[in-house]
Amino acid sequence: MKISTATMMAALGMSATAPAAHAALDETINTAVASVTTPFVNIIFAPLPGTSFPWIVLWLVVGAAVFTLYFAFIQFRAFGHAIALVAGKYSDPNDAGEVSHFQALTTALSGTVGLGNIAGVAVAISIGGPGATFWMILAGLLGMASKFTECTLAVKFRKEHADGTVSGGPMYYMRKGFAEKGMPKIGIILSILFSIFCVLASLGAGNMFQVNQAHQQLTGIFGDYPGWISGIIFALVVFAVILGGLKSIAQVTEKVVPLMAFLYVACALAILIANYDMIGWAFGQIFMGAFTSLGVAGGMVGALIQGFRRAAFSNEAGVGSAAIAHSAVKTKEPVTEGFVSLLEPFIDTVVICTMTALVIIITGVLQTDPQTGLYIWNAEAGQIATLDGASGVGLTSVAFETVFSWFPYVLAVAVILFAFSTMISWSYYGLKAWTYMFGESKLQQTVFKVIFCVFVVIGAAADLGPVIDFSDAALFAMAVVNILALYVLMNVVRREMQSYLDRLKGGVIRKYS
Repeated sequence: MKISTATMMAALGMSATAPAAHAALDETINTAVASVTTPFVNIIFAPLPGTSFPWIVLWLVVGAAVFTLYFAFIQFRAFGHAIALVAGKYSDPNDAGEVSHFQALTTALSGTVGLGNIAGVAVAISIGGPGATFWMILAGLLGMASKFTECTLAVKFRKEHADGTVSGGPMYYMRKGFAEKGMPKIGIILSILFSIFCVLASLGAGNMFQVNQAHQQLTGIFGDYPGWISGIIFALVVFAVILGGLKSIAQVTEKVVPLMAFLYVACALAILIANYDMIGWAFGQIFMGAFTSLGVAGGMVGALIQGFRRAAFSNEAGVGSAAIAHSAVKTKEPVTEGFVSLLEPFIDTVVICTMTALVIIITGVLQTDPQTGLYIWNAEAGQIATLDGASGVGLTSVAFETVFSWFPYVLAVAVILFAFSTMISWSYYGLKAWTYMFGESKLQQTVFKVIFCVFVVIGAAADLGPVIDFSDAALFAMAVVNILALYVLMNVVRREMQSYLDRLKGGVIRKYS
């Protein structure tokens, strides 16, 4: 049963003339956001000369491939040991740090397992076709090596405070690591650039995009109402959690992340089991679409671009964001958190994103030409024609609803949990970048937290277009600086890795449980 806008307004004690004023406010916010973000977006996603291929996508792909080869496919060799570390089998309770391996993983996962898995996958497939899924999976597998590299460095060069708290992340390994290599000025410049981009990304990708899509899902269930109402509710809840710092965030995420992952995966599995006979066909569409056009504009290149772009937005490998959360782990071996972190892209992209893609493909919400079997391109919408013209999180919701009418309600809960957990994690990332630039006083921390919550309200009221463009651009701008630093410092990671693996093989590294 939908709740009408009038009923909702009455419940909140608002006048009958409020909707028009709210619509005007939303439009004002939309125009302001678009005017500010467009130049930034154009620079980040500029195509390579003579092509339509964004240079930033190539930057991420090449980086992930280089780290995969440089560390001899460490993402596969250390997969089993990573699981043992998360299980706490090698955790020394006396090690410095704030959170356990499991808490660090769930905190970082809460920042990556989010609306990118629901809305992002839908965007990729609706534009790049089913083939985008193949490139998403490949990007996820390669990205495991990028994540390993950045999170090892984050622990290696973190700053431990007298009160037991920790500050770490790319800005710290840029400054300290480059100083050790005799390039202190370059390190300082890169660390400041990264911090600026991180603050922007925390307000965009980790905040505005999340609440925007959560609001869209809520209006699909309760009826249309002004976005700022959702924004205020989310802002109040987020502020209540982030006031407690990382330990408070970790305590929430270690409970919320497993719950939301189970909830969403269970829903997807129910649909896949109900349509088990179509799974083989769906994978066929994915592989065929990865190397042919299937009627999708841009063909193979379009699928590749959308796949890698969405995978990067989903798992953030190479971006450096998760390294901030992982730096606070309780360990004296930096490389152990590198091993733990490589599980993130696998869980986020290879497992959850693939399941979302299969649901969308199998349920037939993407429209095809009955005569040719090719997907119908909607030039006006700039995507494949879909059932009810849905896009973003709405497309995923429609896909779920085709099997079970009540699934959108379950999905709405998952969307809210995804959005909430992502926002509280990204608030921490942005906070650490902010305090790196302006000092770690209580005043500066409070200032950023208030700014972050203001942007929650703005994000809920803005259109998807400018929000998603800003989210992507800010996120990828972090990767520009971060991957450059990883190239310079990756030999440090290899020394740490080899030393640890030799000691593990020799029995020096022992289990604690």
